Amino acid sequence: MSIEAQIKEQITANPILVYMKGSPDAPECGFSSRACQILISYGKPFSFVNILINPEIRSNLPKVSNWPTFPQLFINGELVGGSDIMVELHENGSLQELMDTVEVTT
Repeated sequence: MSIEAQIKEQITANPILVYMKGSPDAPECGFSSRACQILISYGKPFSFVNILINPEIRSNLPKVSNWPTFPQLFINGELVGGSDIMVELHENGSLQELMDTVEVTT
């Protein structure tokens, strides 16, 4: 499987997915930290990919998503954006609306 196909599979398989530097427990940049704080505040489980230990994903994701920076948030297979957009959407209530579309399976 090509790296592009692997990325597309990850995006499709995970209803809420953030590509970030580090992990939610130990983010390795302020932008990733802020993105995780926002996601955690919604109380829904989310998946993550640490791009620092996945250099192929780090170099190829911007081609797949057409977004140059990290973190990158995907909800229901669609790119939402980076931490600046997440903050804006969180503050105006739009991110809550997107999060409400995610079905949580237990």
